[in-house]
Amino acid sequence: MAELRIVPITGADGLVAEPDWLVRAEAVHRQLRPAMGHYASTMARVFAGGARMVVAVADGAVRGVAVYRAFADTANGLKFYVDDLVTDEACRGQGVGRRLMDKLSETAKAAGAGSVVLDSGTQRTRAHAFYFREGFVITSFNFKKSLS
Repeated sequence: MAELRIVPITGADGLVAEPDWLVRAEAVHRQLRPAMGHYASTMARVFAGGARMVVAVADGAVRGVAVYRAFADTANGLKFYVDDLVTDEACRGQGVGRRLMDKLSETAKAAGAGSVVLDSGTQRTRAHAFYFREGFVITSFNFKKSLS
């Protein structure tokens, strides 16, 4: 794989700054979120809600996607939360996730956050091994109640 670079998809205002890269990110993003509806409109709603996005790019292709947000809450002060972190299945184990996580950590520090927080499905054991290697610890349980 050629040199990996991180491309911001959204600007600080939440508007899509790189629409072509957003289109190319969809296939990789759907490896994590296959049931997502219409991609462009879903991402527009997510960005309008405060999320931002970066992609890892090499050889003219998206190799990884990260969606994140920073907001104040009572438990963390400024919480830097990672909605999605996914590396293309064909590129796993090649440092793409680490580069994205390094970028997210740098962005979180610059925003004044003291930590990076994320949730990961209980079935995603390979992802958990990655998060542990990256220095994450389990600090709480996430509970969900379906309303349908």
